[in-house]
Amino acid sequence: MGSPLRGRDPHSQLEGGDRILLRRHSSVLSPAQLNLERLYEQNRTRQHQKDGSKATEPSTPGAPAKGKPRLLLMGQRRSGKSSISSVVFHKLPPNETLYLESTARIQKDSMASFMDFQVWDFPGQIDIFDNPTFDIDAMFGEIGALIWVIDAQDDYLEAVARLNVTILNLQRTYPNIKIEVFIHKVDGLSDDYKLDIQRDITIRIQDELSDHGFENAPVTFHLTSIYNHSIFEAFSKVIQKLIPRLGSLEAMLTNLCRTCRFEKAYLFDVLSKIYIATDNAPADMASYEICSDYIDVIIDITEVYGSWPRSKGYRESLEGAPWNQKLDDQVASNWAESWMVLTDANRPIMLREVDKYLALVAIMKDDSYDKIPLINMNVEVVVQGLKEFFDITKPK
Repeated sequence: MGSPLRGRDPHSQLEGGDRILLRRHSSVLSPAQLNLERLYEQNRTRQHQKDGSKATEPSTPGAPAKGKPRLLLMGQRRSGKSSISSVVFHKLPPNETLYLESTARIQKDSMASFMDFQVWDFPGQIDIFDNPTFDIDAMFGEIGALIWVIDAQDDYLEAVARLNVTILNLQRTYPNIKIEVFIHKVDGLSDDYKLDIQRDITIRIQDELSDHGFENAPVTFHLTSIYNHSIFEAFSKVIQKLIPRLGSLEAMLTNLCRTCRFEKAYLFDVLSKIYIATDNAPADMASYEICSDYIDVIIDITEVYGSWPRSKGYRESLEGAPWNQKLDDQVASNWAESWMVLTDANRPIMLREVDKYLALVAIMKDDSYDKIPLINMNVEVVVQGLKEFFDITKPK
């Protein structure tokens, strides 16, 4: 009647009446056979209990399922969610975001990067908890982080109230979800006013959560704007929380800076200009902006002078006589490296490609010219270590 029995039990192949008949004639079995049958029945019962406990064991609430991590962009209408996604992941110039239409339905983008993840942009008018058509488990089952965008230049009381309701609904079922609050559009505000807004929003959210018994909810606050690098800095902090063994990456970059006397080192995702790891030196926004702009220059040059699609006939002519070898083997180096010197402080900046998604960018000191061969050797060792790191931590 139930699920098929497991194991190679000869009794399980018989009908009910035949099994009863066989047990009635068990007296003709030898004591050794009876003992063996008894042990077999005990082992089978123990295995059934073990399998049943595994099947009924509830999964850890909020634990991400296997698959692509998911970033959910949520917030009020016209808060800047679509502009953030377009600028960070689609390289849209910030000035052109003024012409973006308001999001009418959920926008789902899959990002092919060093870590494949999805970005879901939710319309501000949708309340997913009041709408029974939304599958909450499917929506938050593989979530990496919930990013709630608040317009700092507008009345944010309603946005804070909706955020509190969302956090309370998620904390009961998915307590491990990371919640990132982007206090957005702060580019036109003074430093004191920005800090006052952040303090006010933080207090309102923490007080509401404390009243409901959630003292240490995983909520982080960021001041962001698409007109400077603060939005990339904020997304860098979000992505870093999704990387397993982040401390190993930071330790490698810290040792590289100590050995080569670098001022700062970043591991960048070249497609989005998000840095996924850095050394343990204090973060410097100016150095990050320089390295980020440097990547833009390298990418623009690569698109013009780098690899371009070749026709099959042209490729065959290049691989024919007199070289008679594949085009990839004719290239002197299969990775990119670039150096640039800042004229203001005579500080070299080094860029070293790790793979097609990642690049190591480091700001060096002015006395590094005499140690370039040693630096190249150390950088090569670190690059190989980074490749091994992502091969090991890649989801199987």
